Amino acid sequence: MAVPIKSLYEAHLTVRDLDRSIAFYRDVLGLPLAHFIPERNVAFFWVPKAETAMLGLWGVGTAPMSMKLHIAFTVDLLDLEHSVEALRAAGLTPHFNQEPIDEPITLCWMPATSVYFDDPDGHALEFIAMLPDAPRPDLGTMPLSQWRAMNR
Repeated sequence: MAVPIKSLYEAHLTVRDLDRSIAFYRDVLGLPLAHFIPERNVAFFWVPKAETAMLGLWGVGTAPMSMKLHIAFTVDLLDLEHSVEALRAAGLTPHFNQEPIDEPITLCWMPATSVYFDDPDGHALEFIAMLPDAPRPDLGTMPLSQWRAMNR
């Protein structure tokens, strides 16, 4: 019998420059720094607050190769709608499938709407908000405004 999982508590990313990444996750994304261990070259952040979930960032130094991973952060729909402008104001490019976007994109199979952007190491970060409508996997993806027009 499997243990019922309630949610994801912890995820980890490797980063090339830990100080730069600490500044990004703390100052740009606003995550609280939970713990920093300089001798291990690691920092832990609460997501979004203490004891809710945790993100670990591990410095790997100057390796010429890296693995690019993906993490999604649940946000309120209203905040998601304003995230495109907020990300641009922070010097980031909101995108979907590496194409710049002007509004959130709806993943109709869920349905949820999201905005992707990259951290300083190229990890694909995502803001995502679930939508109250019925799933429509046959529709693929579309801008949020188009989804709303269809679901009025």
